[in-house]
Amino acid sequence: MANFAKPSAPRFSVEVYQNEFLPEGGRDVHAIVTVTSTGGATVARSAAPAPGGAAVVIMLDCSGSMDHPPAKMRGAREATAAAIDTLRDGTSFAVVAGTHVAREVYPGQGRLATADPATRAQAKEALRGLGAGGGTAIGTWLRLADGLLHGSTAAIRHGILLTDGRNEHEEPAVLRATLDACAGRFTCDARGVGTDWEVKDVTDIAGALLGSADIVADPAHLSEDFTRMMENVMGKEVADVSLRLWTPVGAEVQYVKQVAPSVQDLTDRRTGAGPRSGDYPTGSWGDESREYHVCVRVPGASVGQEMLAARAMLVTPGAAGEPPVTLAQGLVRAVWTDDLAASTAISPQVAHYTGQAELAQAIQQGLEARKLGDVDGATAKLGRAVQLASASGNAGTARLLAKVVDVVDAAAGTVRLKAKVADADEMTLETRSTQTVRVKKT
Repeated sequence: MANFAKPSAPRFSVEVYQNEFLPEGGRDVHAIVTVTSTGGATVARSAAPAPGGAAVVIMLDCSGSMDHPPAKMRGAREATAAAIDTLRDGTSFAVVAGTHVAREVYPGQGRLATADPATRAQAKEALRGLGAGGGTAIGTWLRLADGLLHGSTAAIRHGILLTDGRNEHEEPAVLRATLDACAGRFTCDARGVGTDWEVKDVTDIAGALLGSADIVADPAHLSEDFTRMMENVMGKEVADVSLRLWTPVGAEVQYVKQVAPSVQDLTDRRTGAGPRSGDYPTGSWGDESREYHVCVRVPGASVGQEMLAARAMLVTPGAAGEPPVTLAQGLVRAVWTDDLAASTAISPQVAHYTGQAELAQAIQQGLEARKLGDVDGATAKLGRAVQLASASGNAGTARLLAKVVDVVDAAAGTVRLKAKVADADEMTLETRSTQTVRVKKT
């Protein structure tokens, strides 16, 4: 493990957990790469802004459905005001109203405001005039946010998006193209309020823009959630961090997945970074730890041989004209042995996160089967999910599953589908299906 960060900057470290031993001719090397950043900015408003500053655009659904019931629109205004109050002085920000078009609420004229007592008060006053009416075209909201953020010199560029309905005034391909265009330009947290929105839209936005996705079924809880999201943004200090993997001649990366705090497949998001190197985006960082499952296929070798299978590095862009800055690195190794016990052992970390990824998939497949009326398929998949959640100690997911199925035997995965399930419970399980727990401490 090596650390290259400057003393005054947040400190990054990389730890690699793996069983490096392979049988003769074995080719697939699995490793969990744990990345930790410490020493990031505090969320206190009096603290100095992160180097390069931060810019945030809040995108607020103002479509007609937000008035049914009126508590949604009222809760959204109050939550946005709470988020604005959480902004650190000096942060650039804007508020956008989203319907079938996108409209600047504050400050307007294609600008971002600079947070201080006066601008916070002006922004909250502008919120008072917001009402509900019109349709939903989320891509237009994101494009306006992108334009506002792209004109900023801030290092941390972030969006917060709230919707309560389906993206009915826009073709799915348009939203997909918008997300592709915005990826890498800013990060975004997405929230669905109530139970009339599409989980896939919200999770796709968060996944493409490296943010979080969640449901706020009760509008009364929006202010708490928005405050927490903005505190998280204010704690970010290093932007545009990538996980760079270098592999030797003959070795090839099979996949890269973030596995904690949530499952997110980054494999197809690789960009070339020189000979035998590729970068996988991770977004912005504050004080936090994340884990990645890396699988590398190496050339088969004979007993007694060993090789460096991959070098995992955290990098961030350098100053203009300068090369990227390496923040930390770790090594993935391969050693061939005829010791059967050594070569067949599975790293506890690899086993745990493989199970967490399977848990997310089982939930998603089980809920889809349930929607299609496939009782046997849904029972099998959700039973497997209960079994995995129990074995891994994922108590949060276990509680959500218990609202969708009656658990007969958690260890065996024996369940019965509930005859009636509240929409909010099913949507919460689906939205949070990718959230994982860390390896149990031994």
